[in-house]
Amino acid sequence: MIEELEQTAAGATARLADVEDLDGLAALDAEYLGKKSALTQAKKQLGELAPEDRKAAGQAVNEIRGRIEAAIAEARARLTSAARAEQLEAERLDLTETRDEIRRGSLHLVTQARDRLEDVFVGMGYTIAEGPEVESAWYNFEALNIPEWHPARGSFDTIFVNLGEPEQVMLRSHTSPVQIRTMENQEPPIYIVAPGRTFRTDTADATHLPAFNQIEGLVVDRGITLGDLAGTIDEFVRAFFGGEVKTRLRPSYFPFTEPSAEFDISRPDGSWLELGGCGMVHPNVLRNCGIDPDEWQGFAFGFGIDRLAVMRYQLDDIRELVNNDVRFLRQF
Repeated sequence: MIEELEQTAAGATARLADVEDLDGLAALDAEYLGKKSALTQAKKQLGELAPEDRKAAGQAVNEIRGRIEAAIAEARARLTSAARAEQLEAERLDLTETRDEIRRGSLHLVTQARDRLEDVFVGMGYTIAEGPEVESAWYNFEALNIPEWHPARGSFDTIFVNLGEPEQVMLRSHTSPVQIRTMENQEPPIYIVAPGRTFRTDTADATHLPAFNQIEGLVVDRGITLGDLAGTIDEFVRAFFGGEVKTRLRPSYFPFTEPSAEFDISRPDGSWLELGGCGMVHPNVLRNCGIDPDEWQGFAFGFGIDRLAVMRYQLDDIRELVNNDVRFLRQF
């Protein structure tokens, strides 16, 4: 009987190792440990044995039963774990947060151009100067040697602000007032650039804006000549546009400089493009700021930052800079 039970236990262990689901395990449990199993029947037959054999046989039956119960418990643990894992996978929810790629903002094209210009001039030894956008007639016109009869002082060109007495006030039409304020408050030598927003009554079109950005430069020192001005412009253009771009000066007229000139830059096709105005600071302007023109000389230059951005990036219409079309702005 014991040998038969050993064979049964071996078969049970093998089958329990291969069982694939809990229903199959329940069937094997009933088959090997149930009321009709060989072990149960053997336990009932122990009473028929001689007293001296009963104890050893009982221990053998219990030991075999224990091995089968352990194999059943191991199989149950394995199948329960697998069933739990399968259930969890079936009920799993993907809670991963997804979102579109973040589009990070960038500086406006005009701001990029202004920052680059400032970097170029700071690298040349200049400092940045700023001033108010609403100015009096003294800073916007008179100190710059612009007489009352000059067309720029009319309402066709200048946006006036009605603040009443005691003086005429307007939105600055250039950043030259910053030069006047600097010369009034700083002893020479002076090396500054003045970037900022300016205003005129221009109608917006492909090449003009009523509110636009300028940058002007001013140098006041001893022994300054027109050659210094030409060399500075040439150095700036080379640093900003590259060494292949050339410059030239053409005679012109401005009330606040004498002599005055327009400066142009070369295009790839061989033609020239006007970039801005420049000249030696007029002695009257120096005197208006309390600087002796016999001791100090200077030059000044200025151009539009918006137009420079248009030229640098070959835009067809300057109004693209203020239309706030995200599709356009994302290109830069």
